[in-house]
Amino acid sequence: MEHRSTYLVIGGGMAADAAAQGIRERDADGSIAIVGEEPTAPFPRPALSKKLWTDPDFTYDDAALDTAGSTGATLHLGRRATAVDAGLRRVTDSAGDVHAYEHLLVATGGHPRRIDGLEPGPRVLYFRTLTDYEQLRALAADRPAVTVVGGGWIGTEIAAALHQHGADVTLLHPDDRLGAPRFPAALAATFEDLFTDAGVTVRGGVRVVGGSGDEDGVRLDLEDGSTTTADVVVVGLGIEPAGRLDGLDVELADDGSIVVDERLATGVPGVHAAGDVATYPDRILGTTRVEHVDNATTMGRVAGRILAGSDETYDHTPYFYSAVLGHRFEAVGTLDASLETVTDELPDGDDGERRLVVYYFDDAEVVGVLLWNVEERRDAARAVLAAHERPADASDLRGRIA
Repeated sequence: MEHRSTYLVIGGGMAADAAAQGIRERDADGSIAIVGEEPTAPFPRPALSKKLWTDPDFTYDDAALDTAGSTGATLHLGRRATAVDAGLRRVTDSAGDVHAYEHLLVATGGHPRRIDGLEPGPRVLYFRTLTDYEQLRALAADRPAVTVVGGGWIGTEIAAALHQHGADVTLLHPDDRLGAPRFPAALAATFEDLFTDAGVTVRGGVRVVGGSGDEDGVRLDLEDGSTTTADVVVVGLGIEPAGRLDGLDVELADDGSIVVDERLATGVPGVHAAGDVATYPDRILGTTRVEHVDNATTMGRVAGRILAGSDETYDHTPYFYSAVLGHRFEAVGTLDASLETVTDELPDGDDGERRLVVYYFDDAEVVGVLLWNVEERRDAARAVLAAHERPADASDLRGRIA
């Protein structure tokens, strides 16, 4: 079967929804089609590891985006783009259908990193999608023993959420302290204590190299030759960008993401890219790729407007955030604990929570700002980064963000 649309989006995530919204800001009538690998319509990913677990009054309906209803887009779900002919402006999907287009946006995001030999199954989840959430929520109802693999954003959020829902949670990660790659040593210790004090078993210095699972449970093989078992295993080891599409001759970065310019163009006529899959020139951070929701939604919307004729560029520097066990932290730029850091202690919040600003800097300038329990100061953080300066005395950074 052949379909025709003015605008075709490959990918069914938040960037795709935002792109459809952006198109409608400039073109009320052009037809929009979205080809998505997931079987469900675009859905806010942050809710899957945060608010749907932590707020009993927040429901699926509260979070749902209603892409088709609000934009008139036609959704072709549960299918992958298998081939692109940019010359003829046609995309073939895994169901054998052909999609003819005038403007193409690649918003394919990424796929979760896998552990060799450990296949997804009834009790093994590589957590990313609404389907994963529904499966895990059903499993969590029995309050199982869950092992979470990975100490990054997804791993820590899921570990906290499952613990709050009565599961017996063990969190495995490869570092000396939970959060050690991102936070200064003292803050990493505080971060780990949040979990251990809550009752989560945290095992650092552990690498999972394989395993197997079935209806009864899961075995994990560890790098030191030992094994561990659980009722359920959730793996959160980040994603690999899904930028390689058969027949689409675009420039790829080393990580497999698609390189775009300030107008999100790929260099192939009629083809743009946005969201997790796009490496782009940020006006403050330089060439970068950002996997978080602020970038996906803002970049996606700008991409949609550009496809529909806008002459704008993408000039937004995104932030990212996480929320676990009653604490929220936001950041702009690079969080790398191997860099020099300065920590600025702010007055405690109204609820007595500790509030910090951490500046990360290299030999030349400040490259990252972490806001720990500090909200509504993202623009101030961007201003510090935009100055592209390293103070003569690093302690002068204290007080920059009040």
